[in-house]
Amino acid sequence: MMTWSQRIDDYITYLRLEKSLARASIEAYGTDLSKLNTFISEHYSLTPEMVELKHLEAFLANVYDAGLNARSQARILSGVRGFYKYLHLEKIIAANPAMLLDYPQPQRRLPEVLSAAEIDTIISSINLSKHDGHRNRAIIEMLYGSGLRVSELASLRLSCYFPVRGFVRVTGKGSKERLVPLTKRSTKAVKLYLQQRSSIKIKPGSEDILFLNRRGGQLTRVMIFTIVKNVAAGAGINKTVSPHTFRHSFATHLVEGGADLRAVQEMLGHESITTTEIYTHLGQKYLKETMRQYHPRSKKIKHT
Repeated sequence: MMTWSQRIDDYITYLRLEKSLARASIEAYGTDLSKLNTFISEHYSLTPEMVELKHLEAFLANVYDAGLNARSQARILSGVRGFYKYLHLEKIIAANPAMLLDYPQPQRRLPEVLSAAEIDTIISSINLSKHDGHRNRAIIEMLYGSGLRVSELASLRLSCYFPVRGFVRVTGKGSKERLVPLTKRSTKAVKLYLQQRSSIKIKPGSEDILFLNRRGGQLTRVMIFTIVKNVAAGAGINKTVSPHTFRHSFATHLVEGGADLRAVQEMLGHESITTTEIYTHLGQKYLKETMRQYHPRSKKIKHT
């Protein structure tokens, strides 16, 4: 009979080859299943095939007692469910003990959003005389102008950038590709950056990467986070700003402007329209505030 580690390794291989999940997602599932392995081994000394619903419920209670938030608990149990579904599909187990396993639904937290004026302030504050000024400006313009994820921006390739057609081809979650429109400001900013990029000594293997660091290599996600944080701080923005803030702002401003939710879903690369619907809540806040400020019937009533 195979060990926990062997079963988990087989499942990870299945996720990588057949499900084509992103590396970060696969690593997260592997870490979460290792926690299950440790718990079951320490408390019950059972193999994966011997685990029952009551054991998984005990594990869930342990996860809850550890103080993890609802989102983390949901992710862990999603991984456990997927693991046992795989064992059942492969006929390694006769029945799936995780079928009736419940986990807490994470509460949706409305993301921080920048106003158009705040974004203009950030972009205009970038010192273009510095060696990385045009690159940083192009990064912000692309994050906000096309709503890219930080991982998508970091891996963006010159061969997938089509300024004349006004689109960029992006590889998103699950290695799925999509075409996202470019703004005129984005293409202008990237054009100026490319003039500087041509003078950089590029590392082998990074020739097709659009945004490079000083040493001619690909920017990491952490580097882009740092760039965004420093630029926002330099502009005097007091909000917590990350690359994802510009993605949220991109979607919110589109919805506020009346964009079709399906089109926004397509541009963001959301698999489900439910994920995109969070921006309708943000849009409703905007509409209510507009009503309160400008409609005559929303003014305070004066008592005589």
